[in-house]
Amino acid sequence: MTPHLRLLALAVAALATLASPARADSDEAAMRASFALLGDVPYGVAEEPKFDRGIDSINGTPSVRFVVHTGDVKQGSERCDDAVFLKRFAQYQKFQTAFIVTPGDNDWTDCHRSNNGRYLPTERLARFRQVFYPQAGYTTGQRPFQVQTQAAVPGYGDYVENALWRFAGTTMATLHVVGSNNNLDPWNQLDAADSYDTPRADRLAEFAARQAAALAWIDTVFDRAEADRSAGVMIAMQANPAFELPAADRQRQGFNQVLDRLGRRAQAFGKPVLLAHGDSHYFRLDKPLQRPLPSGGSAMLENFTRVENFGSPSVHWVEVSVDPRDPNVFQVKPHIVPANVFPR
Repeated sequence: MTPHLRLLALAVAALATLASPARADSDEAAMRASFALLGDVPYGVAEEPKFDRGIDSINGTPSVRFVVHTGDVKQGSERCDDAVFLKRFAQYQKFQTAFIVTPGDNDWTDCHRSNNGRYLPTERLARFRQVFYPQAGYTTGQRPFQVQTQAAVPGYGDYVENALWRFAGTTMATLHVVGSNNNLDPWNQLDAADSYDTPRADRLAEFAARQAAALAWIDTVFDRAEADRSAGVMIAMQANPAFELPAADRQRQGFNQVLDRLGRRAQAFGKPVLLAHGDSHYFRLDKPLQRPLPSGGSAMLENFTRVENFGSPSVHWVEVSVDPRDPNVFQVKPHIVPANVFPR
């Protein structure tokens, strides 16, 4: 067994030897609990010490019950080798709570780049799934808990990364939607003939299948939230879906159907909905989604909020507190790791 495979085997064994998995909402104390949100870190070896300090900050915050990483476990110019995946997976297992990750474009779609190793992106996605989801239906981290996975649904067996769980009276989920226009950007460093005008058939097939899975998963999440009378919904994905662009813009093509489905289900749900994402490395909290008005035009969808986590080179994190007794349900607090602040 190679050292890299041995590392993965040890991580899986550690999961198996833990006591029965914790539940995200296992006790009344969770009613005022929180989770940590981060993504787009660490970018390269140089940021790994900074990320370790971020891990220490999160581990030292008792209210945090689990960690959500919105993807990009590596930088866009970093190789997509197994060794990088395994090294990052091992670093994420330092979290003393559960750890949940959704893939990012740097993790597979952009692996066609020459400086990434000119990998076939779909092959790298399959490998990413093997490494980061070693036991389907469970998180990783030092205190894993069981989740519902879309892979258990007939017809969606590949989508182990789409997960759903309950927490503090709310319904939470991950959704595999990535940057690079959700994989509509060509793999042109692997195949010079691949373009928007002459797309590779396998790239378009991957996009279509994953988009269908994402749309079905959004419906599953809101159906569950409505059945459980959840106080709110949180969905985490990697891509910044270009809210500010018109629907006809080419760089919105990969996100239009997802945004439409999220908007319609959030409006019908009527309670707070939080969309968490990374991708553009800019911490923000806003209400970017519009709803159509009966008289024409559009207006802000008031119950829909977007939070974007910090990203490289800002190696910090966001705490999201959840209280179903609060009308807003979700409260967002940025945490600046002092040792990671750039020198003035």
